[in-house]
Amino acid sequence: MGEVSTLTNLPPHVLRNWEKTYQELKPKKNSAGNRAYTDEDVALIFKIKELVEDQKFTSDGVKKVLKNMDLTQGLHTQSALTPEMRKDLTEVRIFMTQLLQKL
Repeated sequence: MGEVSTLTNLPPHVLRNWEKTYQELKPKKNSAGNRAYTDEDVALIFKIKELVEDQKFTSDGVKKVLKNMDLTQGLHTQSALTPEMRKDLTEVRIFMTQLLQKL
């Protein structure tokens, strides 16, 4: 969750709240209970963030937009992350790994 929080510039409590609010956002959890976000999950988070922060949608408005989106076609047929986003995520992963090694 920390990597996605850093990448999206959203605090973890917002991500957890969005998972409860928007049924489309359901990251898998590993055996330790940690969230494993897919590229599609991250793309969806960016879409929700755009709707909430930039377009000022309410949570009900976001739900309507997400319901009308063809998520299967729109997110799975093309790479959900831009090359720049992938680079940023890789850098965050490297940083987090180095940070964990120091602990």
